[in-house]
Formats: sequence, structure tokens, C-alpha cells
Amino acid sequence: MKKRTIWIIATVMGLSFLALLFLQLKYIDAMVKMKKEQFDESVNKALYQASRNLELNETLRYLEKDVAVSERNSLHKDSVNKNDSNEKFGLHTQGKNVAGDKGMMPSSFELKTLAMNPATMPKAMILTNDKNAISEATKSLREIIKNRYLYQKALLDEVVYSILYTASDKPLRERINFKLLDQDLKTELMNNGINIPYHFTVTTQSGREVYKCPDYSDEGQEFIYSQILFRNDPLNKTGVINVHFPDINSYIFSSVKFAIPSIVFTFVLLITFIFTIVVIFRQKRFTEVKNDFINNMTHELKTPISSISLAAQMLNDESVTKSPVMMKHLGTVINDESKRLRFLVDKVLQTSLFDRKKVIFKKKELNLNELIDNVANTFTLRVEHTGGHIKTELNAVNPTIYVDEMHFTNVIFNLIDNAVKYKHPDRGVELVIKTWNDKDRLCFSISDNGIGIKKENLKKIFDKFYRVHTGNLHNVKGFGLGLAYVKNIIEVHKGEIHVESEKGTGTSFIIILPIIKN
Repeated sequence: MKKRTIWIIATVMGLSFLALLFLQLKYIDAMVKMKKEQFDESVNKALYQASRNLELNETLRYLEKDVAVSERNSLHKDSVNKNDSNEKFGLHTQGKNVAGDKGMMPSSFELKTLAMNPATMPKAMILTNDKNAISEATKSLREIIKNRYLYQKALLDEVVYSILYTASDKPLRERINFKLLDQDLKTELMNNGINIPYHFTVTTQSGREVYKCPDYSDEGQEFIYSQILFRNDPLNKTGVINVHFPDINSYIFSSVKFAIPSIVFTFVLLITFIFTIVVIFRQKRFTEVKNDFINNMTHELKTPISSISLAAQMLNDESVTKSPVMMKHLGTVINDESKRLRFLVDKVLQTSLFDRKKVIFKKKELNLNELIDNVANTFTLRVEHTGGHIKTELNAVNPTIYVDEMHFTNVIFNLIDNAVKYKHPDRGVELVIKTWNDKDRLCFSISDNGIGIKKENLKKIFDKFYRVHTGNLHNVKGFGLGLAYVKNIIEVHKGEIHVESEKGTGTSFIIILPIIKN
């Protein structure tokens, strides 16, 4: 499958997962907002009804108190007025009134009945059959009922005026029964479907605290609901009840708990999809690397095999004169190409051994300055042949290291060999090799003025079989194992390797190793 096709499929699937996750989050957000709005409305209704109940309870107390006092004060006067009215209108007969033997004034219901239906009057009240007398008695009874109504109305007006002008003068602590307010608030909240713990305070309009519930805590104060108490009183006499709910978040999010598993599963699927795409691309890259390795290995092995095959054919060709010089030359070719073939095979096998961690190292103390100087001398002719030079600056004061001589020599050899192989085509190789001490570490660098490496390739050059693409050119031989081998050897010796490079300018490898302390 082409890389572009994989990218298109991955992009579409990734966007689909992200869209699904986004829609789920938006749905949950909308549900949370709706639940919060319902909660706010229910709390505000409950607070309004609780404040109204508080005002009704206060009015009821005043009615009970003031009406009782007023009636006691006016009881005697009322009785005298009743007797005067009875005597005036002739309602007493033979020492008895129309209500019976107790001498009490008829009730308002009895008076109304008598007034509306004279035929129901007792015989004692009917002094004559004269219609004028009956009419006069009816008018008198109606007048009594009217006076009684006016009196009761005035009494109620007096109570209302008392509430308006005296109740607000009392402090809030005396006007409010906080226990009853708490009960009303709890009842109203339950009536509106809210049954979670709450805390409340009562303050004046100026913010001075009047009451705080016993189990009050600050948790959940970011959502406070307020309601004015005695809202028809003067502004400076009103109170404010403030309510907040410690468990409001859990209450609101409890309605969307069922959606959380779907989000988790979607997120897991998204992670799994991303991981799958990463694995696919990694496998594709490994496939490309493997194909490059096979192509390079085939190209590398063809040369010695062809040389050996050609030498063998010349030996078997009877038409070719077999002089001692020719025989020696053919033997040398076969021997050199066999060594080269064995070296290539060993290189692949060494990498395989590193993967299985079966390489055995024979470490010993070495002088890094001397080791680098020896390898540099080996490359002197080869570098000068390109028109360049090797410059060494061996400034390390304490150059002793504890390494495997063969493998570490190969490290230096590979780095210098790469500098020569990847030289710039328009100039000779200029190599600078330095050593120095940095506290408890020994450092050395190999810098060149070659073709350099692009930044996007720097992180991959230490991967096995990876080679920077040079198109169809095969002027540089190799399997892409050299730098992977170098990194493995450096890490086995507890060191670090870094690379700095700029395309077209050159490359610098920096190796840091621990030193041996006496």
C-alpha cells in the first residue's frame, strides 16, 4: 500500500474519531448546563417559597397576638353595647333575650338569619302582627351586623398597620425563627426535587452576618444562591439568606455518569488507532530499510563474487598463459576478495550478535591519544590522496580508558572512514581530531568538511541498515551498519555519542567516555 494512501486513511479515521469524541464532549457539556439551569431554577423557587412562608408565619403570629389583645380590651365595652342595643330595640321579653336564658347577644349568623327571614323569629320577639314593627326589627338587626363587620374590619386594619410600622423595627434575629426557616427550606428543596446537603447564612442587607448554620463549611461557595427576606420592608431592614451546596458538582455530574464510559472507550479506541498507525508506518519504514539493505548487500557482494569468479575462469581457461606473475596476481585477487567477502558477512553477523547481546569484550586500559594517533596515521595516505589533510589536537591530560581494543579501534576507524567516503566532491577531505578532558570525562571529536547530513536524517543515522538516500548512486559502499555498530560499542562502554551536522558544510561526531581514576 502506498504511503499516501495510508496517510489518507489515517487522516480520515483520525478526524472521525476526533469528531466523535468532540460530539460526545459537547453532548455532556450541554447536559451539564441543562442540569445546572434546572438546579438553579429549583433552588430559586425553593428560596422564594421559604421566604414567603417566613413572612406568612410572622403575619400569623401578629394576628394571633394582636387580635387576642384587642378582643380582651374590647370585651366589656362590646357587652355593654350589645345590652344597650337589645334594650333599645325591644329584644328582651320577660327578662329573657332571643338567644335564651343566658342573656347573651345572638351570634352574627343568628342575627343574619332573623334579619333575612322574620318568620323564623321566636314568638317572644313578635310583639304584634304589625308589619311596620317587623320591618323595624329587621332594619335594626341589619344595622347590628353592619356595625359588627365594621368593627372587625377596623380590628384587622389595626393589626396590619401594626405589622407595617412596628415589625420592621425589630432586629432580624427576633423576627426569624431560624430552626423553622431551616425546616421550611429543606421541605421546599425536597418539593423541588433537591435532596442534597446545604449550608446557609442569614445576613443584613449591608452584609453583616446574623446567623450561620451549625455545620457550615466553605466548600461549594463558588455557587451561592441568595434570596431577600421581608422584601416589602424598607431596604435597610430587609435580610438576605445565602445558600450553597457542598456536593453540587457531584449532583450535577451524576446525570452524565452514563456517558463517561463511552468517552473512555472512544479515547481508548483513538489511542489504539494511533498506535496501530504508528506501527504500520514503522513496519513500512522497516520494510523500506530492509529492501535498501538487501539492495546494498546484493550490490556489495556482487563485486567480490564477480572478481573471484573472473579469477577462477582465468585459471580454468587454457588459452590464458599461466605465468608465475599471472598466477600470483590471480591468487592475490582471490585472497583479497575472499577477505572482503568475509568482512562483509562478519559485519552482518556482529550486528546480529549485538541484538542478542552475545558479544564478549576483552577490556583493558588504553591511551586514547595513542590509539587515535595510530588510526590517523593509517588514513594519512588515503586522505592526502583526496587532496586533504588530517589534523590531530590531542589535548587530553588524562587519556586512559578501559575498553576493548579491537572494537574501540573499529569505532574510530568507522568514523574516519565515513568522513573519507562522504567527502564533498569539489574539495579534499579536511579532518580534525581532538581529545580533551571535561571534569571526570574524556572526550574526543572527529570533524570533517564533507557533504553533511540533513537535520531530518540526524536522528536516524544510528538506526540499523539506515543510509541517507543518495538516489540511484552507489559510489559509497556499505550496509548502513557502521554507525549502528559505533553507537552500540560506545553505549556498552558507558559512553555517549552526539552528532552535529549541516548540509553541504560538514559533520562532527563527539564521543564522551568515563576515565579511569587512580
